[in-house]
Amino acid sequence: MDTILNQLSPMKNGKELLEELTILPPYNPKIREQASTVRLMALSDLYSLYIPSTMSVEIYSKLYLALLRSLQKKVGITAQIQRNENHKRICQRENNSILGGADSFTVVGSSGIGKSTAINRAIDLIAEQGLIENAHTKIMPCVVVQCPHDSSVKGLLLEILRKVDTFLDSDYYQKALRNRVTTDMLIGNVAQISLNHIGLLVVDEIQNVVNNKNGKALVAMLTQLINSSGISICMVGTPECAQFFEQAMQLARRALGLYYNAVEYGQFFYDFCATLFQYQYVKNQTELSDSVVQWLYDHSGGIISIVVSLLHDSQEIAILNGTETLNLDTLNEAYTKRLTMLHRYISLPSKPIPRKKKSEPPVPTVEVEEKAVLNEKIFDLVSMAKEQNRDIISFLQAKIKIEVITI
Repeated sequence: MDTILNQLSPMKNGKELLEELTILPPYNPKIREQASTVRLMALSDLYSLYIPSTMSVEIYSKLYLALLRSLQKKVGITAQIQRNENHKRICQRENNSILGGADSFTVVGSSGIGKSTAINRAIDLIAEQGLIENAHTKIMPCVVVQCPHDSSVKGLLLEILRKVDTFLDSDYYQKALRNRVTTDMLIGNVAQISLNHIGLLVVDEIQNVVNNKNGKALVAMLTQLINSSGISICMVGTPECAQFFEQAMQLARRALGLYYNAVEYGQFFYDFCATLFQYQYVKNQTELSDSVVQWLYDHSGGIISIVVSLLHDSQEIAILNGTETLNLDTLNEAYTKRLTMLHRYISLPSKPIPRKKKSEPPVPTVEVEEKAVLNEKIFDLVSMAKEQNRDIISFLQAKIKIEVITI
């Protein structure tokens, strides 16, 4: 185990972690003096900028500790027993899950907030030293696959084998296709390969299991894979998958993890906009104002990817039409022309209701005056009935018309 851990990058935290996660593409202000074609091509650097948030730090820590737990299960007598059991499954004989565990978790959040980017940045740091070698066996720290659109169990298992072949230069995928293995045999095969060669498995787009007849079968397969290989599995998806995992206890247990919404309007959002605003490729440089920050938040809903798209497309429009200025006019044009498909998902703040001028108190109508007189008359009659010690209802019925309703 010490041999494995020595090859794993040390866990980072605090300021050091934030600096390692940050990506600031090179920028020279003199680029604004270049030809429009040069500036338009350089403008795409905006999409490679990455500023870590609290979500980035939490995802990094979660993935690192999950990988550590997974690596700890790859050594010892228990791991060897599990290898023998997986071989039984491959040979279509009865087998047992020895390692077990509940090493699955989710990263759920709105589309566009940067979940996948944060995961990729975390994996880049965790696996920066490359493959881990142990007793003539190579271990991939992290493998990222995408959940098939039809939630096919066999499709996901084959995709895992294909990714393993890419890293290890092996032929597991071709052998599985050539031998036409059954799904049950394939689970045993992937479990054995995962136990030997995979540290952490990340399954992106897990919301594909929602409203799909194969959804529960795929999650059950992942559970079986955890029990037979000991690896940790991270499932990444949008909020719609939360309702799927809440359907049953066995599903909910596999869905515990991290949940994120859009960025709130605060210091992080302002700092992000300030950094992004430094990358200007139009000829006329402008300074960031509070009104622009507020406008960006209102027209993005706090979705970071939309903010980047607005800054990119508005500058592209300004360069193409010759205005060469990044301001609210070009931002509004980018929002109106380029982000039309997203308008239904962004709730713009309603316009403030104008204050009404103070007016004179309304003149009482005849009806209001009549009600006031009637109320005063009833009050006097009730007082008179009390003084004479008489029944109030009978006394009032003798004076005015009253309808008695029995409940």
